[in-house]
Amino acid sequence: MTGRGTVEEWQPVCRMVELEVDRGVTALVHGQAVAIFRTGDDAVYALGNHDPFARHAVGGISKGIVGRRGETPFVASPAHRHAFDLRTGRCLDDLHVTVPAYDVKVVEGVVLIGHRKVQAA
Repeated sequence: MTGRGTVEEWQPVCRMVELEVDRGVTALVHGQAVAIFRTGDDAVYALGNHDPFARHAVGGISKGIVGRRGETPFVASPAHRHAFDLRTGRCLDDLHVTVPAYDVKVVEGVVLIGHRKVQAA
């Protein structure tokens, strides 16, 4: 029996130095396409790579533009430029829409992705 946060639940994806600042990459994590972002302050975030506003695959959220709105780090979807909070996956332009956000940690320079974060009600 394993509890939430055990070693088996964290999937190593890449080394931190391999992530370009303010650019996204895609990885298959726990069977899901996940977009991973490193911001200028060396924070790393992971969101589901599906753009809920795009009818056709345009490369997913990982191809979007990374920026900030005040204190909120976001990625703008490549198709329609809707902004998604990198911390929570919530769309900043339509608060009824979210994409999955995943737990992330960096251990000894290796980026590890955990399971999907539980959304607050």
